Amino acid sequence: MDESGGSGQPRSGTDEATERHGEQRASSAPAAGATRSGPERPEHPTGPTPPTAAPGTSEAAPSPDRPHDPTDSARGAATHSDPSSGAEDGAEVPGASSDQAEAPAGSGSGSSDEAGSSAPDAPHGPSAGAHPHPEPEHPRTLAHSGTGTGTGKAQPPRRGREPGGGLLMGRPFGVPVYVAPSWFLVAALITWVFGGQLDRVLPELGALRYLVSLFFAVAFYASVLVHELAHTVAALRFKLPVRRIQLQFFGGVSEIEKEAETPGREFVLSFVGPLLSLVLSGLFYLAMLAVEPGTVPGVLLAGLMISNLIVAAFNLLPGLPLDGGRMLRAVVWKITGRPMSGTIAAAWVGRALAVSVLIGLPLLTQSGALGATQDNIGGMDTVTDALLAAILAAIIWTGAGNSLRMARLREHLPELRARSLTRRAVPVETSTPLSEALRRANEAGARALVVVDADGEPLSLVREAAIVGVPEHRRPWVAVSGLAQDLTDGMRVSAELAGEALLDTLRATPATEYLVVEDSGEIYGVLSAADVERAFVKAMARPS
Repeated sequence: MDESGGSGQPRSGTDEATERHGEQRASSAPAAGATRSGPERPEHPTGPTPPTAAPGTSEAAPSPDRPHDPTDSARGAATHSDPSSGAEDGAEVPGASSDQAEAPAGSGSGSSDEAGSSAPDAPHGPSAGAHPHPEPEHPRTLAHSGTGTGTGKAQPPRRGREPGGGLLMGRPFGVPVYVAPSWFLVAALITWVFGGQLDRVLPELGALRYLVSLFFAVAFYASVLVHELAHTVAALRFKLPVRRIQLQFFGGVSEIEKEAETPGREFVLSFVGPLLSLVLSGLFYLAMLAVEPGTVPGVLLAGLMISNLIVAAFNLLPGLPLDGGRMLRAVVWKITGRPMSGTIAAAWVGRALAVSVLIGLPLLTQSGALGATQDNIGGMDTVTDALLAAILAAIIWTGAGNSLRMARLREHLPELRARSLTRRAVPVETSTPLSEALRRANEAGARALVVVDADGEPLSLVREAAIVGVPEHRRPWVAVSGLAQDLTDGMRVSAELAGEALLDTLRATPATEYLVVEDSGEIYGVLSAADVERAFVKAMARPS
């Protein structure tokens, strides 16, 4: 860790009165000493360890909360999904759910001086430093929030979701490939439909036609996987992380976690999937020429040739979330110089395409333009075509809307800055009573407590939710160390982080609070996951 270049005291807020007050208290409050803290990023994130209660505090110290991933709801929104075969966009719009909201950091309605006076011979630690930094919009201080009943409990935050999504089939190029449960439904549907066609073409197969149809379904989705792998290889070539590949009901999706940096790369990244599907279609055509027509291999190769051609043509349609829509986005981005303009244009074209599919596909089928004769067009076929058109239209429409929300998210992400969201904090030693620590925090205008050792080295962070569970009359006898969560390397966040880099860092180590440090290792304050989530939702609510 970096050697501290500061006084070992956290930076305080912006009002000058607080700074003068901190200077007046300097003669009576011993300094915490130099801190040795610095932002470190472990290669393998480790979760925060539960705090160990100080002797005699087990009655008041609540059980540790589960670590909270502040970007759980944002993960999908920060992930660039690439639907390559009609699959919907994997983006999710973040929102502040009720079970993720943080409880106020204190309880009790009495004044902080009264709480402090009830602790005889309470040791006096360092006050907040005099370095200003912006304060989040939460004016209440630690000891004056809550009900004072001692019954307030923070609801346990949710853990970040694992990147699963079905049955893990392998990890080509290090990227996990999952088969969603919905794939088994569509595989059964393809087996049934293709089996009916085989009964007309190869009636001598009998019941074996369903086995041949199942092989076709598996081979078709293997082609879809190759399509997705083309996107994945291109993304990895451009040093874009790929979270996973998922095969699902209407095809597959490659979840690429970051956008391409240039419109040219975006175009290439989108085009390689349909291109490879066209190549596969050509290969199946050449193989079909080498076998005798009217046989099982000939029928299978013809089916795979046509299906890959359909996949390529469908994905080249110029509307989001299809590959053709991303290609259109890249072209508009190149012309206007603004990625957002490209997204808006491609998304609205996608919505128009959804309406066209909803209305046009049944009409084309009824007119016989897709090869069906009037004798083969019946009531059930009409209903099936209309249902298929509705599902495809819904997928395209939803994906276009998700793409718009994704673009708006990325436009507002830079507004999330660790420095501006950090709470002012005061360092306290492990044996400091909670009442005394709250009194010092209120005097300094701080809203967070950092537990330090005798040398000023930060050891842990006092959890907001833990303070709520301590009745006011117990606070003079409860040491802050019993309410703190031990610091891990992943819980040290650089004050310079912002935007997607900040969310990625918090996602790597889910927790409720993080220690924010300067590049020199000096304590800057404490970042609450709840503050990040509130700022995230507020930024998303603003118009582009």
